[in-house]
Amino acid sequence: MKSGWIWLVAAWGLAMVATLGALFIGEVMGMPPCLLCWYQRIFMFPLALILGMAAFADDRRGAVYALPLALGGAAVAGYHTALVAGWVPKWWVPCGTGPSCSQQSLEIFGGIQIPWLSLLAFAAIAILLFVFLRKTRT
Repeated sequence: MKSGWIWLVAAWGLAMVATLGALFIGEVMGMPPCLLCWYQRIFMFPLALILGMAAFADDRRGAVYALPLALGGAAVAGYHTALVAGWVPKWWVPCGTGPSCSQQSLEIFGGIQIPWLSLLAFAAIAILLFVFLRKTRT
């Protein structure tokens, strides 16, 4: 077993927790996602598959393919976080009909909103992938 494998498994574990959390909130709790949440799901759900296959096949290329997804998701989550925090002007809100992107009603862990957790998950996955790619450099 290579020394960097644990970093890849940790990134996969984070992607799985985030994916299952998003599915739980949407399907079990019945809270429909806003437009920016959908975009974040588009980045996160493939990460769970790609990183899982890469971890169990011990394939470095999976991390290379997953890194742009993690960075793209972090960008969307960062924008969503700024929007919820009020750092972005209201006329920049991309949402139309459906749930509001700027008004988040679900808070967990004592006031932490979902876009903040999404940003944390994407950033942590990207950092783990960077570490993995540095440790497994050929």
